Amino acid sequence: MENLSLVVARVPAPAAERPEAPFDSELLRRAQACREAQGDRLIEHLQKLAGLDAATFTRRLGATLRYPTLDSETLFSCSPAFDRVALAQALKREFAMIHMGQAVVGIFADPFEAARLAWIDECLHGAPLYLVHSDDLAAYLARHEESVHAIDTLTPQASESVDSEIVETLSLARISEDSSVVVKLVNSTLYDALKMQASDIHLGMTGSGLVIKYRIDGVLSSINRVQGLEIAEQVISRVKVMAELDIGEKRVPQDGRFKVGISGRQIDFRISIMPSIFGEDAVLRVLDKQDLADQVQGVRLEALGFETATLDKLRRLAAEPYGMVLVTGPTGSGKTTTLYAMITEINHGMDKIITIEDPVEYLLPGVLQIPVNEKKGLTFARGLRSILRHDPDKIMVGEIRDPDTAQIAVQSALTGHLVFTTIHANNVFDVIGRFAQMEVDPYSFVSALNAVLAQRLIRLVCPACAVSITPSRDELLASGLDPAAVKDYRFVHGGGCGRCRGTGYRGRTAIAELLQLDDEIRQLIIERQPIARIKELACRRGLRLLRSSALELVRDGRSTLEEINRVTFVA
Repeated sequence: MENLSLVVARVPAPAAERPEAPFDSELLRRAQACREAQGDRLIEHLQKLAGLDAATFTRRLGATLRYPTLDSETLFSCSPAFDRVALAQALKREFAMIHMGQAVVGIFADPFEAARLAWIDECLHGAPLYLVHSDDLAAYLARHEESVHAIDTLTPQASESVDSEIVETLSLARISEDSSVVVKLVNSTLYDALKMQASDIHLGMTGSGLVIKYRIDGVLSSINRVQGLEIAEQVISRVKVMAELDIGEKRVPQDGRFKVGISGRQIDFRISIMPSIFGEDAVLRVLDKQDLADQVQGVRLEALGFETATLDKLRRLAAEPYGMVLVTGPTGSGKTTTLYAMITEINHGMDKIITIEDPVEYLLPGVLQIPVNEKKGLTFARGLRSILRHDPDKIMVGEIRDPDTAQIAVQSALTGHLVFTTIHANNVFDVIGRFAQMEVDPYSFVSALNAVLAQRLIRLVCPACAVSITPSRDELLASGLDPAAVKDYRFVHGGGCGRCRGTGYRGRTAIAELLQLDDEIRQLIIERQPIARIKELACRRGLRLLRSSALELVRDGRSTLEEINRVTFVA
């Protein structure tokens, strides 16, 4: 307990009495013993042993060590003082200065590291010091990252200093002990993206350096900036080397892939390099197949968030003996997940199920999964032809991209197979036009097609920081809502907290419009009637449009007008 006694001796004079009881000495001893046996931080073991939520734990810890504390709501209402402690230092030391009213105060998250406290004491210059939870501090710094770079004017010498701090901060979570600064930066960027469950990593060169962004829950979030064109070029070159691309070619786009082993599993990354006016940009698509497989193993359709009526229809469609089920939507809207959930529902071992994908994203037991390899001549069309000679019952085609694949998929559905596939279109009615463009015979198409599902993913408001709001009349009108008809709506807004990384959103759910074809709708398609007429008939038959499903989420206080306006068209 010598280290713990040393840290407690360094705390400031007692603050006002806290209402929470302090932790007892036995709990502190147990946490210290866990730290000595397992490593990691003392504060992490203490919180795990205490079994408290973040806010209560922080208040109890403050009462124990006589620090005043700040809750997340108060913290997020304060502006940062990055002129006192730069963002890079704040990230590295987990300490920041903020403006609270007329005063400037310090905030920190870990009171158990004596060396860090000594450094903090030098920065405070007599200012008060408040304890916050580490999640709240991380979310606060992430929220203000963009603003600090917008107002920061760095001299060349200062840029070098910030540069090294950013690299050192990112390398705290490194997956390699390589001495190269660039390798550490790339590796830690990959590691952090996996930790934050990002689907894509964007590395964009600017006139002064590199911008690093992650796509989380379908939205790009700026994570960091590295000053210096030389290091930016080296980072892009490092990514090219990992993907075995030509590092000397900077004038044309390049595509590749590589694998990284982390925590005993392999993670696939698909790489796209694109030339820009400042050099080159890179986008890395994260494919954690093992994690996806673990999620999908027990995934059923009800886990995706669809409405009950839609779920019942999808189950019936998955159980059909033949025909085609089309899922449409933009990249990242969950199309493949929906198809796999449908396949999981019917994967009882009595049918031969074959998939052809680019790439195979989920691994399912008992299913023959074929990866497209265009360099070797294995395209969707050629693979699908071969699949039909392999005695399948159910077939999944990852995507219909060309007329050949469309023709073969339709013929497969007409010859007694159940075909699941995806196609890019804005809604269920645009799918009809897409197949017409591919010169598929309308009669064959509607004879094969059982249903079209269009879907989107909507972010949900974080329940930990959601607050009720009253939108203005202009906001309602801009969202296509009648201000007099929203009395039963429960409008909410996420204030931002540690649990949602300061975004105000946590998790996503699926919304959908499902068009099931009957004889009358098929006849209209064969006659090439206007889409407006087909849509009118479908709505009379009970079709629920994407916008209507999105508005239901707003009505129930589960999402926001801003979010549904971002994802769906205003009617």
